[in-house]
This record gives sequence, C-alpha cells and structure tokens, in this order.
Amino acid sequence: MRILKRIFSRFSIVALTIILFFIVDVLVICGIIYLFAGWLAVQFPQAASWITIALQVLGWLIVFLTALHAANRDMVPETKIPWILCIVFLNIFGVAIYCVFSSHRPTRKVQERYRLLYEYAKKYENGGVTLRRLNEDMRRWSDVSEVLFADEPSACVYENTKTEYFPTGELFWARLLEDLERAEKYIFMEYFIISRGEFWDSILEVLARKVKEGVEVRFMYDDIGCMGKVHLVYHKKMEKLGIKCVKFNPFVPVVTNVHNNRDHRKITVIDGRIGYTGGINLADEYVNVEHPFGNWKDTAVRLEGEGVKGLLLMFLKLYNISVRSNEDFSPYIPPVYEKFEGEGFVQPYGSGPRPMYARSVGEDVYINILNTAKDYVWIMTPYLVIDYRLREALVMAAARGVDVRIITPYIPDKRVVFALTRSNYLALIRAGVKIYEYTPGFIHAKGFLSDDKVGTVGTINCDYRSFLFHFEDAVFMYRTRALVDMKRDFEQTFAVSALQTESDAKRNVVWRGVCELAKIFAPLF
Repeated sequence: MRILKRIFSRFSIVALTIILFFIVDVLVICGIIYLFAGWLAVQFPQAASWITIALQVLGWLIVFLTALHAANRDMVPETKIPWILCIVFLNIFGVAIYCVFSSHRPTRKVQERYRLLYEYAKKYENGGVTLRRLNEDMRRWSDVSEVLFADEPSACVYENTKTEYFPTGELFWARLLEDLERAEKYIFMEYFIISRGEFWDSILEVLARKVKEGVEVRFMYDDIGCMGKVHLVYHKKMEKLGIKCVKFNPFVPVVTNVHNNRDHRKITVIDGRIGYTGGINLADEYVNVEHPFGNWKDTAVRLEGEGVKGLLLMFLKLYNISVRSNEDFSPYIPPVYEKFEGEGFVQPYGSGPRPMYARSVGEDVYINILNTAKDYVWIMTPYLVIDYRLREALVMAAARGVDVRIITPYIPDKRVVFALTRSNYLALIRAGVKIYEYTPGFIHAKGFLSDDKVGTVGTINCDYRSFLFHFEDAVFMYRTRALVDMKRDFEQTFAVSALQTESDAKRNVVWRGVCELAKIFAPLF
C-alpha cells in the first residue's frame, strides 16, 4: 500500500507530467524537422543530397551559436560548462533543452509587479540608522551591512530590536504558540513546507481561533514544497476557516524552469511587533515529533521591535505579487516601537532570483563575513554544494588564520546532495577548514557566526538552489543578545559532532569520482 501511495502521490504525478511534456516537446521538434526535410526532398528531388548537407550545416551553426550564447551569457560561471556540454553532445536536442530550462528568471509579469511593489515599499523602508552610524559603531563590519544596501537596497538596518535565539525546533514551537495567542490585529505567516501532524495542527488550531476573535490571518505556503504533505486544494480548506491563504507559484503542467523559483522563506509576523525566521518548517520532523533522520537539529531567531518591519515588508511584497494586488501597507506598520537597551543592530534581508535581486544576496553576505573575519567563522548548513566564489572565500579565510568550522549532517535527508556535500570536504580540509558532521542525526540549521560580533540566521543554504533559484530570507545581527546563545549552541553542537579528517574525505574512491562528475551538473538543479 505504501508503494502504491507513493506511485500515485501528487509528487509522482507531477514528475511524470513534466517528463511526458518534455518527451512530447522533443517529439514535436523531431517531427517538424523530419516533415520539413521530407517536404524539401519532395519539392526538390534533384537537390536532395544538397538539402541534407545544408540542413546539417544549419544544425551545426545553430549548435555553435547557442553554445557561444551560453559561454557569453550573464550567469553563474559554473552553469556555463554543463550547458555547453549539453548543447554540444546532444546537438539540436541540447539546444531545445537549453532554450527551455536555462532561464530561472520569474515571468515578466511577476518581475514588473515586483518592481512596482519595490518602488512603493521604499517609503516605509527606513530603519533610521545612517551609514555614518554604521561606520562608527560597526567599524569593519559595516562593510558587510553596506553590501546589503547595494545588493538588496530594501535591507535596512534597524535598532531598538530585542533578539532571541532558538537552538531547537521544540523551543521555537513553544514560544511561537505563546506569541500567536497574544495576537491582537494580524498574523502573517509564510512557509516553504506545512505538513499535517501535531506541530502544524497546533498552529492551525490557534490561527482558526484567532480569526474568530477578529484577528486578520494570512498564510502563504509553497505549492511544490508541500507536495505530498497536504492535498491539492488545502488552501481552500484554510479559506473556509477564515484564513487568507495563498499557494505560491502553483504548479501547472508546462515544461519550464520557472517552477524552480520556490518560496523557501520561513516568516511569521505578529502585529508588526514580533517576527520569526530560521530554518524551521511547520512539520513534525522539525520539532522531533517524528525522527526520519535521527535527531533533527534546527534553529530560529525571534525579533521584537523595529526590526520586525523588515520581515513584514518582505512578506507583504511577495504576498501582493502572488495575489496580484497593490494594497496599502501603512495599516500594518506600527506608528511607534518600544526601545530595547543593550541590543545592537539587526538587518533582515531577502534573496532571490535575478533580475528581482541584482546579485546572489545570500551568498554575498556569507562571502563578506568570511572576508571580514579575524578570529573565527562558524557555520551550520545542511548542504555544502558550493561554487568557486564561496569555496575560495572559505579557503582564503582559513589561510589568514581564521578558525573556519562547518557543521554538516551525519544522517542525510537527500543522499545525492549529501554525496555532493562530502565531495567538497577534501579540498577544504587540506586548506585548513574544519568540517564536523552532526552525529545525532540531521542538521537543517542555516547560520554563520563570527568573532562574537556578527551572525546570520535564516533560510539560506550553502547550495545553488538557495543562491540562484529560491526566494530566501535571513537576519544579519550585530552585537545582539541572540549571538551569545548562538555561540553557546555552536559549542554544544561541536561537542556532539565528529571532526572529519583527510582519510575520512578520501573514502570510497569510486563514489568520489562519480560525485566529481555529478558536481559539473549540480548548478543546473
């Protein structure tokens, strides 16, 4: 029964639909070429051989020009080699695959809606912290903050924000329920995955009750992220409860790379004064009610105060893009915020596909932290499928004497991605980077901590999907109280993790060779 359930699941049906549509597209292209060649042969029988030669030359010319286009295109360098290989070896079919799948940009309509909302939201994006103050207070770390102004201009710096760090999903769950119960005006939530179970059911029960109390509740979840977790029209069930629910980028049976633009964010905003983000989705494994991969290690951060505005505006922009609306944001922004003494600065920021974001914002922040650090950079990430830029930043930081440590899972959730992660160990270990595997199970946290002064917590993995395709979010923090708890969590996690050696990284030579080949095509997926 379990096998049949998987075979007839929505995920399997969608995968089969994509494959069938791709096969149909290829057959149509082949059919057009075959019919055209046949028509020419009938119309000009005396020149049939010359027509065949001309078509072959034309095909080679198209392949050459397409490969030239890929080589000179404005995209991540690591994606160029696999596309050129695909074009050259698969000939005209490689050209067709390139034309359909090489772009991961949202549609022009989505881009235009985002541009309009971005311009509209500018009047609210004022954290009150000037670049002069950043340079005076943050000193060398102000460069990391300033790069966000260049890459993601809406990523304002806020003060008067209390921060709280959660080292486990269980602690996050309890605190989130408390805050949801306190909501008076609205609750906005945006998550990549929701899944029926104890965790989500407890959240939904509170949301449904708060709607009856007059609280406005909006919820946005990713359609493909939730495949197999909730049924196709689950959003309608939530709407019947009075919740304004949206499926982000719903799947349609068309062969397009736009399906790669997923909403990987995890955001909760309550009354514009309390906000959450981190790696935790609303499913039982994230809070260890279920244990599919051993103990699930995840983290989150809670903001209270002015900095919540950054998360709020991120939610409102993507929500309005999804519902094709241009609502007034001002009713949701508190007129004044409480002041919190002894806290530093926070800078919530988003990341996403070009051209909605000018650069790979999430990766740029990580690289700039590595380039600025003097003492240490500690990293938690479930996946380590990195490009040349980030690999060189890790290596150069270690070469300067910075204590660079990375914690990855011991028990994987995706075996292929785990193999690709391990294939990066050897070069990094030889360069002086320390890599630990979290032996109790799977680590899903995404965090950077450096020099006791700065840290990030959010949804951004160290892989191509997070850097290129997904809509992501995180919070950059400078001298906040959450960083103290974050460092303690790192130290406790190191204690239960296994330090990897060169001999560990060299194990299974054949499998490492397969992974090296697979790494060539990793940027495409």
